[in-house]
Amino acid sequence: MVSGRAPAVLRPEHPVPRPLAELLAVFPISVVRGDPADVNVSGVTLSTDDVRAGDLYVGVPGRHRHGAEFAAAAIGSGAAAVLTDAAGADLAGEVDVPLLLVEDPRAALGEVSAWVHRSDEQPPLLIGVTGTNGKTSTAYLLDAVLRQLGLVCGLSTTAERRLGELTVSSSLTTPEASETHALLARARELGVQAMTIEVSAQALTRHRVDGIVFDVAGFTNLSHDHLDDYADMEEYFQAKAALFSPTRARRGVVCTDTSWGERLAAESEIPVTTIGSLDGAADWRVEILEETQASTTFAVTGPNGIELRTGIPVIGRHMAMNAGLAIAMIVEAGVEVERLAHSLHERSIDAYLPGRLERVSGDEGPSVFVDFAHSPDAFVSTLAALRRVTPGRIIMMFGADGDRDTTKRADMGRVAAEGSDLLIITDFDSRTEDPAAIRRALLDGARTAVDGAEIIEVASPEEAIRLAVRRAAFGDSILWAGPGHQDYREVGGVKHPHSARDEARAALRDAGWPAR
Repeated sequence: MVSGRAPAVLRPEHPVPRPLAELLAVFPISVVRGDPADVNVSGVTLSTDDVRAGDLYVGVPGRHRHGAEFAAAAIGSGAAAVLTDAAGADLAGEVDVPLLLVEDPRAALGEVSAWVHRSDEQPPLLIGVTGTNGKTSTAYLLDAVLRQLGLVCGLSTTAERRLGELTVSSSLTTPEASETHALLARARELGVQAMTIEVSAQALTRHRVDGIVFDVAGFTNLSHDHLDDYADMEEYFQAKAALFSPTRARRGVVCTDTSWGERLAAESEIPVTTIGSLDGAADWRVEILEETQASTTFAVTGPNGIELRTGIPVIGRHMAMNAGLAIAMIVEAGVEVERLAHSLHERSIDAYLPGRLERVSGDEGPSVFVDFAHSPDAFVSTLAALRRVTPGRIIMMFGADGDRDTTKRADMGRVAAEGSDLLIITDFDSRTEDPAAIRRALLDGARTAVDGAEIIEVASPEEAIRLAVRRAAFGDSILWAGPGHQDYREVGGVKHPHSARDEARAALRDAGWPAR
């Protein structure tokens, strides 16, 4: 078993080179210059920082620069060939390796990477999860159940990539296609039997999961988010719905608690099973049995009289629904219900969800939770969950991402004020935006709330969490929404080390309260 930290991209340790001439025979790729004969490729990358000897370097247009501009650097690091588009071929200049041309290199990247890495050979059970909120939580819950079943598992989420005990941090929710297929090749080397991949809308529209057919795809929900990338909710929905087509997945499980879910179930191009709340008409239904600040116990009933009772070490009906979705997906993947029931009988799902309603406080004093929620709908679900288990007041603090969807900020402020008793607006990842302008938009939205909370503006998150702890009493709950698992803040385009979990723990200790 492999353990410890690893380089940023998980690649196969023993790649088998493939002749470049065979690649040209399989794909509609032309040679601009250079002789592909006797050239082999053993990897694929978009990044000059990741180039290894024998790689095919792919130059794609970026937001500010074209990747082909860096072809010389890639070759200097060992790239055996360069693949790009017509504009990139001009930018690459004279190179001493084969220069290859394709109309859209990003669209070709998935299939080419799959071919180079042979990732369709002996693939693990492949499970994909999409939706606006709950993707990461569902992925971790899937992984936890599959591990409890005794499988060697792989995981790719917003927070991390993991193969067995080998873990690296993530930079994108879903990695670029070249990384995804390298990950699958490394998984094959390590004997991974089941792989769970969090699939963003951007991953689908930007070809990051091309070349993969999931055994089961899951859908959590759809709500207002990412309208900086998509023209409207319809376009956003269509991006998600693309996962439920025969070229992407074999079967699906769809939560129908929202109208978008009902529509997806009706329009899916693959066979789907539905899951929803107890009062709905879905194939699978979830009933909450008990909620505490430490856990949620629930029952899942399904077709043919299936009934499973279990729990999760996190609060929230929405989290129980995520777990129910995970259970239904595993059954749809072919796991025997009896085997699953034996694994879960009288036992909670042993999952750790980093930065997802993660409690960082001890058993005395106010309860402090750090969460990755960053959309109005996520705020509503999370605040409602806290309200049900909080005997005192709810204090919420949050900021908003800079250079991201600005249309949701007013609603974020409003629902936060409506769901809390004290609201502290602070800074988050302002990126290249003016943080004061972001706070102003959130404050304007918060002030429209009916019967809203007391509202305070504190720019520094370090000062904001200390104020929240000072204002809290025994029995109160503090929710710090936004940063979740992140270990940095991006301000002025520069990433600075910062952990909301560590800051919250420090604030508690400074106030004389225990932290975990």
